Amino acid sequence: MLTVENLSLHFGGRKLFDGINLQFSPGHCYGVIGANGAGKSTFLKILSGELEPTRGDVFLEKGLRMSILKQDHYSYDSYNVLDTVIMGNMRLYEIMKEKDALYQKADFDEADGIKAAELEGEFASFNGWEAESDASKLLQSLSIPEDKHFVMMSELDGQEKVRVCLAQALFGNPDVLVLDEPTNDLDINSITWLEEFLIAYEGVVIVVSHDRHFLNNVCSYIADVDFGSIKLYTGNYDFWYQSSQLMLTLTRDQNRKKEEKIQELQKFIQRFSANASKSRQATSRKKLLDKIVVEDIQPSNRRYPFIHFKPEREAGNDILMVEDLSKKSDDGLAYFTDLNFTVVKGEKIAFTGNEHAISALFRILVGEENPDSGSFKYGVTITHEYFPKDNTPFFEGCDLTIADWLRQYSKDETENYIRGFLGKMLFSGEEALKSASVLSGGEKVRCMFAKMMMTTANFLIFDQPTNHLDLETITALSNALVDFPGNILFTTHDRELIQTVASRVIEL
Repeated sequence: MLTVENLSLHFGGRKLFDGINLQFSPGHCYGVIGANGAGKSTFLKILSGELEPTRGDVFLEKGLRMSILKQDHYSYDSYNVLDTVIMGNMRLYEIMKEKDALYQKADFDEADGIKAAELEGEFASFNGWEAESDASKLLQSLSIPEDKHFVMMSELDGQEKVRVCLAQALFGNPDVLVLDEPTNDLDINSITWLEEFLIAYEGVVIVVSHDRHFLNNVCSYIADVDFGSIKLYTGNYDFWYQSSQLMLTLTRDQNRKKEEKIQELQKFIQRFSANASKSRQATSRKKLLDKIVVEDIQPSNRRYPFIHFKPEREAGNDILMVEDLSKKSDDGLAYFTDLNFTVVKGEKIAFTGNEHAISALFRILVGEENPDSGSFKYGVTITHEYFPKDNTPFFEGCDLTIADWLRQYSKDETENYIRGFLGKMLFSGEEALKSASVLSGGEKVRCMFAKMMMTTANFLIFDQPTNHLDLETITALSNALVDFPGNILFTTHDRELIQTVASRVIEL
């Protein structure tokens, strides 16, 4: 259906892709993964025709339609919401406008009648009579209510525009869907609906996403952008990651018997295959997994930060008690009233619900804000460390290098000690001398993790730690939180992190 032949792309002297040959088949979802800067979004632009490759071709079978999730959410501000969705099938939209213009002519003649008949036939072939109701159903599924379907796009907020653009991409049953970060700004109900939509979708889906839970639910293949190439692997993200890590161990470890490691990998493949049986797409995936041989799997070239939170002392039995805690926002709305909960030793609690209320609670628990009433008390053995949602105050106007920035928070100020933590966060060599004020969002988060690792606290609080992170850092963080022997309170949009780490969930 969609074929990539001998694709190469060079930027200046840099070779991003070279000699890529891929075939995408209907009924499958392909998750495109790779480190930041590897070329994931660039690859999608080549598939959609937005960017020309240096060499090679992309072939879409004649008569088939490709739909792309647009990232320019402000380009439709002069159209109403329903029309914007229908423009997902631009030819259908053009027919509708041509028909309206013809029927409004005062001097409608025989030639106009012939033209109108041709348009009506083409209109029916696109199921045009159902277009508005289909568009409306998509919008409602993505939490855009009916009373907003005829307002101008310029009247919507940013999150609503994102959802309308997603509805536009899904409209009209395109044969190929190309989606770049489709879960951004979606609530949990909309994400669940989108997952079910894509699992039942009979065309080709090619998606880039940092949402591991989403990739695990919808993908039957992973397209890994690595080593200057793009290779397809059967299975979802978790299967790709775990099998890749096993193969990496196999290739690195020369002291153990190779056959033992191969058997371990084969057992893993069989175990994973046995679990893939919950849906039509999962059943199809299981059949593919059954055909995998060890030689199909390659270790990844991906660089993962080493995140490890090690408490200096073990916590006692008394951890945290919150009693009758109440807090209102600046405009008088109650965030929470008479909140009571107790944290017991070893618990890792995920907070869901109102994000502003959760952030306010966390700021109270670390002493940055005062409650309106009530109290909380930590055990005498507890030391806590906090990751705020907004880390701007830590970096704004800072003219220090990354090394000197981190040195402010360290008891040991020696260069080797500081460089050791930065190296774990992938800041090695000259990168440690970058100015802290010019770091990207993901780099700032890694610096905050290094700062937290230095404090050796036994109670950690995280407010949206996965924002700005790539899949590699999210995976490393998830492993670190699972391994942490102390207590954790956290909130996140990453559902996989909640399922993997949390022993309890509290909803505000």
